[in-house]
Amino acid sequence: MARKLKLRIWRGDATDGGLKNVEVEANDGEVVLDLIHRVQATQMGDLAVRWNCKAGKCGSCSMEINGKPRLACMTQVASFPEGEEITVTPLRAFPVIKDLVTDVSFNYRKAMEIPSYEHPKNLAPGEARMEQIDVERSQEFRKCIECFLCQDVCHVVRDHEENKKSFAGPRFFIRIAELDMHPLDMLKNRKQKAQEEHGLGMCNITKCCTEVCPEHIRITDNAIIPMKERVVDVKYDPVRWLGSKIRKREGIV
Repeated sequence: MARKLKLRIWRGDATDGGLKNVEVEANDGEVVLDLIHRVQATQMGDLAVRWNCKAGKCGSCSMEINGKPRLACMTQVASFPEGEEITVTPLRAFPVIKDLVTDVSFNYRKAMEIPSYEHPKNLAPGEARMEQIDVERSQEFRKCIECFLCQDVCHVVRDHEENKKSFAGPRFFIRIAELDMHPLDMLKNRKQKAQEEHGLGMCNITKCCTEVCPEHIRITDNAIIPMKERVVDVKYDPVRWLGSKIRKREGIV
């Protein structure tokens, strides 16, 4: 059954903007993206919104709905109480281009900073072998659809623009963890690079990234915390520490 809903949509660009009130019809089974499309078709023909698959698999329609980062195509209208206003705004952590569209190129630059998989030089094409347990260990991380909701909600960059230069963010910590778990990857210092070059230590494990992930990836528990623990193990290993001191004293290092 159709009902009328009050929608507040942020409109503007990088220089200025604000919330605009509209009333729109909502039908049973519809999602917030349906409402946005209806407003676009009937009331705001120039409303800018990014979307693609409408099936929760492309990550394009990321936005903030009532203050929470979500996919508009997966947010059921019925999940909001009767009479509640729905407020739709662009991702707060990234610069606005127009209306609900933000510039997420920060994430693509960070992706380029992560060294890719390094195949063993002594293995020809078709010779590589992996145990099933090794495949399954990092399979969860490959579910990422790059919606960047985790990047948006992470307060390290959300509230501190100055941290973006030195902090890769949750999405790329799971990428590093995935590569670090690969038994054939020849680049063996990924954990240390995550700590020294990508700001792993800046994460204080609030788990807000895990809470907003539409693929239910346990980002904090299965990627960030294990990497943090292994980095600490290496840094504070007493045998390694003593060996380092001896080598320095003898001028080996």
